[in-house]
Amino acid sequence: MSAELRLSPSDPGRPVPGSSVADAVSSAVAALAPSAGLSLATARWCARRGWPVHPLAAGRKTPPANCTGCRSQPHSPAECPCLPAGRWCHGFHAATLDHARIDQWWGEHPEFGVGVSCGPAGLVVIDIDAHPSQPPGRQRILPGIPIADHVDLTGLANGFHTLAVLAALRGQASPALDATTLRVRTPSGGLHVWYRVQDSRPWQSSVGSSPGRALAWQVDVRARGSYIIAPGTSTRNGRYTPVDEVRTPAPLPLWLAQELQRTGHLPAPEVPAPRPVPPRARQAVLRAAGASGPTVRNLLAAVLAPVEACGAVPEGAGFSDALNRAAYTLGGLVAAGRLAEQESVEALRAAACTARPGQDRRAEQIIRSGLSAGLKRPLQPGERHP
Repeated sequence: MSAELRLSPSDPGRPVPGSSVADAVSSAVAALAPSAGLSLATARWCARRGWPVHPLAAGRKTPPANCTGCRSQPHSPAECPCLPAGRWCHGFHAATLDHARIDQWWGEHPEFGVGVSCGPAGLVVIDIDAHPSQPPGRQRILPGIPIADHVDLTGLANGFHTLAVLAALRGQASPALDATTLRVRTPSGGLHVWYRVQDSRPWQSSVGSSPGRALAWQVDVRARGSYIIAPGTSTRNGRYTPVDEVRTPAPLPLWLAQELQRTGHLPAPEVPAPRPVPPRARQAVLRAAGASGPTVRNLLAAVLAPVEACGAVPEGAGFSDALNRAAYTLGGLVAAGRLAEQESVEALRAAACTARPGQDRRAEQIIRSGLSAGLKRPLQPGERHP
């Protein structure tokens, strides 16, 4: 479909004659009562593309306040009677594709802005900020990627710069320059780069999370668990204005998906239940622990060898199981007083990071689960097994 929602910067209330909104949206705007205006047309436009929409408070980037009942008696969105009744409490949880509900919401409140719930819409939006602030330490410029002291960071000032650095490291062009997809300029000078998900992976938002989960400094990700402001929406600070002619999100690039996975934007798969180490392997560790004068280093090396061996194989090496077993074994040795817990945890983390760099969150879950189970069963020499 042709370009849409191209608005005049000098007239926030109407499309530009001649260059206007695309045919379908132009017709919708022309058919609306003057009091309804552009917000309703925008909400309809989004819904036709399968993007569930919800109201934003007039002139603001946030949803309108919940009703009195929801404010006075906190509850989860799933338990809220307002949503089945067609009311907009709980922000993006109220997002809908129902055209009758959309007409009601924005017909009665034309001052509302339009938000799009990213998860149900199958969208991943790269949110690039340009806030004037002092850059953080080098370890936080690109989470998980160390930047050596000799690298000159002079001039690095915002998310456009950090995203460009990340893209250059991967031999790619910055998403900020991706003219094949929908890009929306924000009132503060930032940019929203819209992509669509082509598979079933549940990409998660990093908005409001710890800095370690951001894609880069001043670069967040809006996906499942958050919303994005629809193009054409106005706030008291200005309008969210589409860039160039493209109005369709392109598929999420493979390299960018890999970076999102590296930085923790996928939920960790279910951590396997801690499993006891097979008797033979367990007895080998016990023999090492009971040998005359064994060093802690040698004992840790014996337990962690299967984890480290996974580093030679990119995938399919049973890394999760190997790490789980090692954590379980070290937990038993800690419980028996043969190793210190903190030293064991640090050794497990180091081995996991070496074998599977960039999977720290996943590894931490497995380590904690396996170690906790092992601590309940001290590993003693001479122990008999069936």
